[in-house]
Amino acid sequence: MSYPDSKNPYSFDPFLDWRENCDFYAEDPFARKAVRVFTGEHAAEVGAAAREISKKVSFRWRKMAEAIAWPEKRPWMMHYDGHNNRIDRIVRPNETEAMEQEVFGEALFSDKTHPWVRFIKMYLIYQNGEACISCPLTCTEGMVAVLDRFADTPETRAILNHCKEGENGHFAIGAQYLSEIQGGSDVKANLLEARRENGQWRLYGTKFFCSATHADYAMVTAKPMDSEKVGLFVMPSWLPGDKVRERRNGFIIDRIKWKMGTSELTTAEMTFDGALAYPVGPLERGLANMIGIVLTYSRLTVGLSGGASMMRAWREAARYCEFREAFGFTIGHMPMVAGQLKTIEKAAKRTLAGAFKLYADILALPGGFVRGADAKESDDLKRRRFAIRELIMLQKMATSFDAPDVLRLAISLFGGHGVMEDFSALPRLYRDAAVNELWEGPRNVLLAQVYRDLAGASAWYAPDRFVADILAGAPEDRVKEFQEEIAAILSGPGLFEPGLAAEKNCARWDRFCHRLFHAYQDIAAAMIQTDQDRIRI
Repeated sequence: MSYPDSKNPYSFDPFLDWRENCDFYAEDPFARKAVRVFTGEHAAEVGAAAREISKKVSFRWRKMAEAIAWPEKRPWMMHYDGHNNRIDRIVRPNETEAMEQEVFGEALFSDKTHPWVRFIKMYLIYQNGEACISCPLTCTEGMVAVLDRFADTPETRAILNHCKEGENGHFAIGAQYLSEIQGGSDVKANLLEARRENGQWRLYGTKFFCSATHADYAMVTAKPMDSEKVGLFVMPSWLPGDKVRERRNGFIIDRIKWKMGTSELTTAEMTFDGALAYPVGPLERGLANMIGIVLTYSRLTVGLSGGASMMRAWREAARYCEFREAFGFTIGHMPMVAGQLKTIEKAAKRTLAGAFKLYADILALPGGFVRGADAKESDDLKRRRFAIRELIMLQKMATSFDAPDVLRLAISLFGGHGVMEDFSALPRLYRDAAVNELWEGPRNVLLAQVYRDLAGASAWYAPDRFVADILAGAPEDRVKEFQEEIAAILSGPGLFEPGLAAEKNCARWDRFCHRLFHAYQDIAAAMIQTDQDRIRI
C-alpha cells in the first residue's frame, strides 16, 4: 500500500551509485570475449590496454564529456582580436582541450600501437559520444592511412610523423574538407580550385561542410586549374610560427554550423584565398584515394561508434530496469520491457560483433583493404578485397540506421527521465547517432554505390558468389535465400530508371542490404556467444 507522504523519500541513488562506479570494460563481458575470439595472439595485450584506458574513459573522460555537452559550453567563434586582426579563434571549454590532449596522447596511430589496441581503445572512447573527440580521431586515422602510402616530400612526411609519433609530446589532429554547397556527396562536382603558383599549390574557393575545424591539418579535395579531375591535398591550418600568432594559412572560417547532434564538434563553412597545400598521391587519383582510403576509415568508425553507443545504452537501460519499480515489480520483469531489453541487447551485441569480425577480415588482407596501384594479385585476393570494401559500406548503412532506433528504444525504458539531458547520456548519444547516419555518404549514396559495384563486377565476381563468401558459416538455406533475392533485384529495373517499378526495386534493395549485413553480424555474434547466450542466425 502507498499512503500520502509529503516528504517523499524516493531516491535514484542506488542506480546512480552503480553508474558512477561503472567501469565500461570491466562490465562488458561480451567485448572481453570478442577480444579473445578475434584478436588471437594479441588478446592479452589488447585486453590489458582496454583495462588500462577504461579507467580513464569510464570516469575522468566520461565526466568531461558530460560537462562539455552543456549548451553554454558549445564552441563559438572569435573572428577578430582586440586589435582588429582576423584570427578566427575557435573558443572551446577547458575540458575539451584537456581531454583532447589526453586522448591523442595515447598515440593511437603510432607504429608502436598495434591495430587491435587502437581498435579496442577507440571502441571504449566512443562510448562517451562525440565530445569533440570521435570525429577528429577518425579523420586523423584516415589522414595517417593515406599519408602512410603517399607521403613523399619533407613537408608531407613531417605532417605524417606529427600525427603518428607527435612532436614534443603534442600529437597532431586531422580533419577532412570535402563538401561544397553545390555537391554534397557528389564530390566530382567540386569547384574549389588548386593553382600552381611559384612552385607551390594554393587553394581558392569555398567549402560548405568542414568538421574538426580546430585541427592542425586537413585533407582537402580540390580541382587543379583547367582540370575536371579532383585532386587530394593536405593543408596545414597554420604555417610554421603562425599558430601562436593566430594567423591562419590563407583561409577564413565564415561561420560554425548549428547541428542537432555532435554539438561539441565545430563544423564550419570556410573560404580559401591562397591556402598553401601539398598534393597527396597522383592528382588524377585524388577522388579515388579520398574515398578509397580516407572515407573508408571514417565509415569503419561509424560502425564501431554505433556499436559502442548501443552497448552503453543496453548496459545502462538494463541496470535501470533492474532498479526501477512500478506497479509492485522491478520493470525489467515485465514481459514487454524484458522483450525490449532483449531487442536492444541483440542489436548491440551483433553490431559490436560485426565490427570485430570486419576489422579482423581487414587485418587478414595483405596490405589492408586498398592494394597498391601497380600490385598484381590473385583473383581470390581481388574478390576478398572487393568484398571487404562492400562490407564497409554495408556496415556504415546498417549500423548508422540501427543505432538511433536502439537508442530511442533504450531512452523509452527510462520513461520521462529518458529525455532529460541531465539524467543520462542517452539523449546526447541519440543525437550524435542521428548525425552519424549522414557522415561519409548518406544511406542512398552508399546503397547506389554498392549496387553499381556489384553490377560492374558481376563478370568476374558473380553476386551469388559474393553473398556466399560474406555469409560463410551461415545455414545453407539462409545463404540461398539471399542469393535468389540479389539475383532478382539485379535483374529488375535499374535503380536509376524512372518509374514505379524502379522505386519498388530501390525499396527492395534497401531492405535487402540491411538484412544482408545483419546476417553477417549474426555470424560474428554466434562466434562470441556462449551456449547459454546465443543469438540465433
